[in-house]
Amino acid sequence: MTTPLRLSPVHDALPTMPGSWREINGMPVWVHTLNEGEIAPRLRISDLSFLTRFGVKGKGAADWLRDQNIPIPDRPNTWHPISQGGIVARLGMSEFLIEDNLHSNIARQLAEACQQPPARVYPVLRQDLAIALYGEAINDLMRQTCSFNFRALSLSERPVILTSMIGVAVTIIPSERDNFPFYRIWCDGTFGMYFWRTLVEIVEELGGKGIENDEF
Repeated sequence: MTTPLRLSPVHDALPTMPGSWREINGMPVWVHTLNEGEIAPRLRISDLSFLTRFGVKGKGAADWLRDQNIPIPDRPNTWHPISQGGIVARLGMSEFLIEDNLHSNIARQLAEACQQPPARVYPVLRQDLAIALYGEAINDLMRQTCSFNFRALSLSERPVILTSMIGVAVTIIPSERDNFPFYRIWCDGTFGMYFWRTLVEIVEELGGKGIENDEF
């Protein structure tokens, strides 16, 4: 493996089960994909910090993103898929988080386009711990770690929740995958190791596993 350009905030805590290192977007990623016949755990947690993301805010941010052909959510605290891949989340009125998936490069392109931003447009450095939670036991975990009532949400409205978990400010996008809850969570990377280790401990108590999985 070549010298990585960056490391996950939880790099040292990743290789906790059989797997192997891969490099994605210049970051070492510990990958364990479920084998054929292997029973999926009730809950999985994965570090997705290797995905490329870009932040921007300011009164001119929405118009600037539209000029870059990015679909803007109409309402604050909602998100929208990007046709080329990835998502755009509107955090309040004038701040946005754009994140690529494994096959898109929109966030990197936006960062390059915003090196000399126009008036009232301000790039935001995103050095998040980004994780995914997946499985039938997510609601049990959220009841232990967060006071927000996720059961009251309508997922069809594509909500973005700004709240706290175990004392850490987080941004959460709840959704579903294969009829199971699938939550994306971002937090400040400086709290990453505490946040990750605490959640992994709870995941394992609930019969889950920490898995780096390239399906996400």
